Amino acid sequence: MTAEALAPVTGAARAPQGPLREFWGYFSANRGALAGLVIVVAVLLMAAFADFLAPWPPDLTNNAAFLKPPAWQAGGSWAYPLGTDAIGRDMLSRLIHGARLSLLIGMAVVAISIATGIVLGLVAGYVRGVTEIAIMRLMDIILTLPSLLLAIVIVAILGPGLMNAMLAVAIVVLPHYVRITRASVIAEMSRDYVTAARATGAGRLRLMFNEVLPNCAAPLIVQATLGVSTAILDAAALGFLGLGAQPPAPEWGTMLADAREFVLRAWWVVTFPGLMILVTVLAFNLLGDGLRDALDPKLKR
Repeated sequence: MTAEALAPVTGAARAPQGPLREFWGYFSANRGALAGLVIVVAVLLMAAFADFLAPWPPDLTNNAAFLKPPAWQAGGSWAYPLGTDAIGRDMLSRLIHGARLSLLIGMAVVAISIATGIVLGLVAGYVRGVTEIAIMRLMDIILTLPSLLLAIVIVAILGPGLMNAMLAVAIVVLPHYVRITRASVIAEMSRDYVTAARATGAGRLRLMFNEVLPNCAAPLIVQATLGVSTAILDAAALGFLGLGAQPPAPEWGTMLADAREFVLRAWWVVTFPGLMILVTVLAFNLLGDGLRDALDPKLKR
């Protein structure tokens, strides 16, 4: 074949990839991110189908099976593969239903904080002046306080409970979204497309939400993914302290709190909830790192 005949083939081979294929190429190059994605999908499916996967209702007690060990240990039974807790509830069923509750907490916290953070960050980055100073100094004050201590203070004021714990954690993580949105807005306001939109008569709200905000989405997506793991961890800490989800809710932190007195003689009631928190938080962190590598042009290899 002649060089002229080969030219179209070469050109087709060098054609640029679509944005989704390019994103997946960078994301899949990170093996840790792929592992995190698999684990996150598995936990999401486990939470979605908890009613079908759990062998027992999470609050069902059995007076003849207090602190029954896992099935592979002496005295264990395959009726309770991961053993039972101090009042005879199946550990596996409570862990599966706990995934639903923990993910609900994480996603609700991120939804509240990202919605509020985007609005405050857009206002601070667009309006500037005294408004920006007031918003950012308030965020700086929140950041100067230890996150868990601030969450404890907020829950102590509002009262213990799942909803108050989610609100407290949302306030604690709010400054991260405000700062990211403000920095992105300031960077985008100097772009040519913003000037062109202004020249065509775009109003303030259209300029903020239709033009600038979509171009700030990449860092917010990464922070939201990492924020789910932070929310799960903080909510578990509040549950462990008795300020979050209240018994008999099968929340992982609350399960750890209920099992404190049995650490030395029933290792499984502490180990399995702790492992679920560890694996889920690690998976979301790995997924967030992969998204950051794939969405940030400066990090693309």
